[in-house]
Amino acid sequence: MELLLVGVVARAHGNKGQVIVNPETDFPEERFAAGNELIVELAGRESRRRIATVRFHQGRPVIGFDGVETMNDAEALTGAELKVSASEVGPLPERTYYRHDLVGCEVREEGGGVIGKVARVDGPLERSHLVIEGPRGEVMLPLVEEFWVSIDLAARVIVVRPPVGLLDL
Repeated sequence: MELLLVGVVARAHGNKGQVIVNPETDFPEERFAAGNELIVELAGRESRRRIATVRFHQGRPVIGFDGVETMNDAEALTGAELKVSASEVGPLPERTYYRHDLVGCEVREEGGGVIGKVARVDGPLERSHLVIEGPRGEVMLPLVEEFWVSIDLAARVIVVRPPVGLLDL
């Protein structure tokens, strides 16, 4: 079963077993809804936990899990990766992509020059950018439609038309 990272526990919050999560998804309200189950991976061990409570503070979810009742319980989850099964994520609208689908794609300039491979996608949905590792080192390219020529997930290739000088920054 393929698992997708949706967040990382940053730290405990308060004294009632809640944790603050750094989201790694463009859909935090959907992924971190009360009643949802997440796979919690910490130190090579996995467990399933149901979200009992959730609220958002400064864009980050503050979550209470079933069975996590104290600050000590919550502190023990610090650094845990929160994941969902790939089969649980639904289809996206046209010209919208999941981050995990873009990671590992080769990025080429229109005309053929290879920039590198997508190492990760950073930023929220409306301000996402590709972090590309290649011969020029790390390059960040905003993921905006005016820079895209094509994205072929089957071939794992993204063709872009970046503004002059952007790749040299």
